[in-house]
Amino acid sequence: MAAAGGFRTVEPLEYYRRFLKENCRPDGRELGEFRTTTVNVGSITTADGSALVKLGNTTVICGIKAEFAVPPVDSSNKGYIVPNVDLPLLCSSRFRPGPPGEEAQAASQFMADVIENSQVVMKEDLCIVDGKLAWVLYCDMICLDYDGNLLDACMCAFLAALKNVQLPAVSINEETGLAEVNLKEKTPLTIRKEPVAASFILFDSLLIVDPTAEEEDLATGTVTIVTDEEGKLCAVHKPGGSTLTGAKLQDCISRAVTRHKEVKKLLDKLIKSKKAK
Repeated sequence: MAAAGGFRTVEPLEYYRRFLKENCRPDGRELGEFRTTTVNVGSITTADGSALVKLGNTTVICGIKAEFAVPPVDSSNKGYIVPNVDLPLLCSSRFRPGPPGEEAQAASQFMADVIENSQVVMKEDLCIVDGKLAWVLYCDMICLDYDGNLLDACMCAFLAALKNVQLPAVSINEETGLAEVNLKEKTPLTIRKEPVAASFILFDSLLIVDPTAEEEDLATGTVTIVTDEEGKLCAVHKPGGSTLTGAKLQDCISRAVTRHKEVKKLLDKLIKSKKAK
């Protein structure tokens, strides 16, 4: 065991290739096998919606807080969705304290792009009074334990948290012009689309799904495919690395559609059981 551990440290690529020759990975998974995914919702009582997702050892918690804002001048009938991904020092020694690093910023931008492209929530649905009052949803995703495939975990936590959001009824007092909130009368957020991410790495000529942090470090390229419940593409995120052939991209898309069905089934079962309680 000690010798194997030493070989893994000194020659990680060769160590990894020996497993791939047997069509498996060091953690025992097949090349196309995702890690066990678990989801819990409503764990943050101070948030308007929340979810905790574990993808193998990668753990992300998402809390959504709804606040009032004035609609944009050029879109008076729309609200806002503001995603933010935080990678604190506690989740991995690879991150440092201080301002958001490059990976956290890239993840936040990825989430913003998916929200915009997928129209998971129509911003018009967040308008309370045209030109005067709208909801802004602050969606904070914090990684508690980092072991690769951050984007899939963030996307899943975000979607699960959205499904958990309950917004109070709001009316405008005609005399004072101020908003009045009825906390006893809450309604679920309208979810228009359900985007789910599936990430892959390229290793030599092989496609490998749901990479661990170690696998990401060894990869020659990565790609994340986001699809909705109709199998439509919401985003293709490929931050450099080796090129992807048309056939391999199509393979990724097909696997992403299958992954979507698995995640949707998991979330639907969770939400259904939550409602039954």
